Amino acid sequence: MPVNIITLKGNIVDIPNKRIYAGIVSIENGLVKSIEALANDESIMGNYILPGFIDSHVHIESSMLVPSEFARLAVVHGTVATISDPHEIANVCGIEGVEFMIANGKQVNFKFNFGAPSCVPATIFETAGASIDSAAVHQLLQREEILYLSEMMNFPGVLFKDEEVMKKIQSAHQSNKPVDGHAPGLMGLQAKEYIDAGISTDHECFTKEEALDKLKYGMKILIREGSAAKNFEALIDLIDDYADNIMFCSDDKHPDSLAIGHINQLCARAVAKGKNVFNVLQAACINPVEHYKMKVGLLQVGDAADCIVVDDLINFHVAQTFINGELVAAAGKSFIQSVEVTPINQFDCNEIEVAQLKIKVNEYPNFNGTIPVIEALDGQLITNKIYCPATIIEDELVSNVAEDVLKMVVVNRYHNAPIAKCFIRNFGLKNGSMASSVAHDSHNIVAVGVDDESLAVAINLVIAEKGGVSAVAQNKKMVLGLPVAGLMSAKDGYEMAEAYTEIDVMTKEDLGSTLVAPFMTLSFMALLVIPHLKLSDIGLFDGDKFVFV
Repeated sequence: MPVNIITLKGNIVDIPNKRIYAGIVSIENGLVKSIEALANDESIMGNYILPGFIDSHVHIESSMLVPSEFARLAVVHGTVATISDPHEIANVCGIEGVEFMIANGKQVNFKFNFGAPSCVPATIFETAGASIDSAAVHQLLQREEILYLSEMMNFPGVLFKDEEVMKKIQSAHQSNKPVDGHAPGLMGLQAKEYIDAGISTDHECFTKEEALDKLKYGMKILIREGSAAKNFEALIDLIDDYADNIMFCSDDKHPDSLAIGHINQLCARAVAKGKNVFNVLQAACINPVEHYKMKVGLLQVGDAADCIVVDDLINFHVAQTFINGELVAAAGKSFIQSVEVTPINQFDCNEIEVAQLKIKVNEYPNFNGTIPVIEALDGQLITNKIYCPATIIEDELVSNVAEDVLKMVVVNRYHNAPIAKCFIRNFGLKNGSMASSVAHDSHNIVAVGVDDESLAVAINLVIAEKGGVSAVAQNKKMVLGLPVAGLMSAKDGYEMAEAYTEIDVMTKEDLGSTLVAPFMTLSFMALLVIPHLKLSDIGLFDGDKFVFV
């Protein structure tokens, strides 16, 4: 067998020992064969060699790309591996969806590490496409491709020791695999009880105080910067004091932002704030590998050659990315090739009619002139529950554009059913509507708009594609089809990034949205496990009391 030898010369970043020295890395047949330090007088200007970056918690589906296309974009930014929760496709297609993600990811040279979804369906208060019980979770955890139990969003189930929930956690512990957490706002004794159940990470902290509370009970904290949900600014000051217990993640990242950057951006931002570069790189490169027991090299002799070359340790511009010793990206170009994809899906509802979207005054019990309204918060998954005066025309409740109180609906994608309706503030639309079948966690169709006519058009555009995102203005309409589970496209990732940018711009320039990421924010307005007020396909839901309003 021919020997494949690669030699890298540069400043070697030894993260564990917190030192940088000029040296040569020799790679033979995909492994690091040797690392040789150069004499002091042979120091090298530029080029730093370090382990590759890892996204420690991401839903690949949120990129709207299948795993193979996600990898093509991610390697350009030095990402060599992910801890990937296939929770989204599992809620649509069940175990078949998990199998799809694993199989597609194996077709490219990238280190996807999937979890066993712990909450499918996420709650009993919505219609999902599948159910994965504790027996199925146990079977998944026996597979070597499954490294952990995915985020345990049902924290009430943990606190009340629900039998199914505890069986899933127990299966992970028996398999010697970690359990990811999801407990937004949980603090004090409840947080301790949740962590004591054997749950080891959380990416949902809103504040530094919350993160410190969880850290003191032994939990590891993930700093998250996705397309909509962000806590970098709130948490980054923790990194120098808790370097062993911090990781970086994106959670949910749309294709346009993935095309621009990934974990490398968080490293640059952290260093710009004066954080110790070795602590930053420990969070970005080392901690996920050790916590999840990933088969990812850490630039040690005998490791898989999963390493990157960056221009400097300030901007972290990636010159080269190697995975298993193969050059997968260089100078902003990905060498991973697209692969053939056969879509899977579950989508079975008819187009809707305008009349189905109307809200009569008598639909609100004990109506007193005000209505509960979801207040969306830019950059947050959490929402507020507020009350606003109702706008009534001919005995119907309608949107009030002037006050930015707009109609929002959720349409069951799995079968024909009554449409759930409510009102929402802070989307800022001045005309038209937008709709999406990316709607965490059950991925029914969620839509918001200023009038019923454009709402119906936007929803029907998504239904015609069996999944996608759409925008409808006065004389313009656009839809981006997502035929893989109604969540992803198998098209070229860069083409999808351009198409998404175009429809995102339309929501802002033509519809008037004031949000940074309108579609990403919309996708979380049906996420019942994040307080305070959300809308499922069944009805308006109080996330604090876990009851329908």
